[in-house]
Amino acid sequence: MKTRKQQKLQQKSARQRPTQRKAAQRRPAGARSKATPAKPPHRRDREHGALILASECTVAEADALKSELARRLEESETVTVDVTALQRIDTAGLQLLAAFVRDRRTAGRTIAWRGRAAALEAAAGLLGLNSMLELPGEAGR
Repeated sequence: MKTRKQQKLQQKSARQRPTQRKAAQRRPAGARSKATPAKPPHRRDREHGALILASECTVAEADALKSELARRLEESETVTVDVTALQRIDTAGLQLLAAFVRDRRTAGRTIAWRGRAAALEAAAGLLGLNSMLELPGEAGR
């Protein structure tokens, strides 16, 4: 048997729950809160035609990055990937970049890296992709 204090707490929490549910139901499905705005995983540098990676290349941004890389795969000119802003990359992002480099190389097309990103170098080192990616600064190692 519950004490009166426990009963009052239960009644109070039961009264608060519908309000919380209504607030959650008002937000459209897939909508983000204002505290975490969506960041594009990449952007195109119009001046130089480079692909500029965002600060995060994770599984959350993988679809957009994959689409952009697939679109740039057949370009005849050298594709420059600017990684200077990159601060975080996970295995999904690294897999996409590795597949892009591999496919470009297989097709006889080139890729150039602009800038350096410690996160990219560390992740590539952990997965043994340093030589495959030919990141800047890797030639002397």
